[in-house]
Amino acid sequence: MTVHHQISDEYLTDYAAGNLAEAFNLAVASHVSLCPESRARLDEIEAVGGAVLEHCETASMPAGSLEATLALIAAGPPAAAAPPPAGHCTVLPQPVRDYVGGDISAVRWRPVGMGVKQAILSTSDEATARLLYIPAGCEMPDHGHRGLEMTLVLQGAFLDGEDRFARGDLEVADDDVSHMPVADEGEDCICLAVTEGPLKFSGLLPRLVQPFLKI
Repeated sequence: MTVHHQISDEYLTDYAAGNLAEAFNLAVASHVSLCPESRARLDEIEAVGGAVLEHCETASMPAGSLEATLALIAAGPPAAAAPPPAGHCTVLPQPVRDYVGGDISAVRWRPVGMGVKQAILSTSDEATARLLYIPAGCEMPDHGHRGLEMTLVLQGAFLDGEDRFARGDLEVADDDVSHMPVADEGEDCICLAVTEGPLKFSGLLPRLVQPFLKI
């Protein structure tokens, strides 16, 4: 699989430094898990960050920091979703599987209209992460953005102007972008979409139902 639309070094650096909201961390981690090139660039950025830390001045820590850290280590990592059977082809990358509790069959979809479904994932309030199921050939409403939007394709593909985004591809949009993506023919499209604020729909009907769908 070749990923044509990769994340920028700017967002990889923010991810490595812990400067992104939880929902955007999920999008970046999922993209990196599907794109070896982005994974390699992230490794380089983290290596540089580690080298910089070695030359930073030490800082005092609050009392009990060591004990608290050792307790977290002893508790072990949080429970993750069970790995798929050997040879099983998964739709959801491991970071998303951990939030869902399994692969695509474990997703609790809710209808949005026109055959489109969504499932909002539980993250911090700084941004919203949702899985979107868009039937092949379906056209999304024309919309702009209030803040940053990252859309990662997990199955199928969508078209946005002259660009085509397939599995592993990440589209980044901001306040300056207004678009109307269309799910490509041949296979239903499943995406992880992360938004910093509510979308700005051009049409009346999408604006009317927007509060109920939390888009």
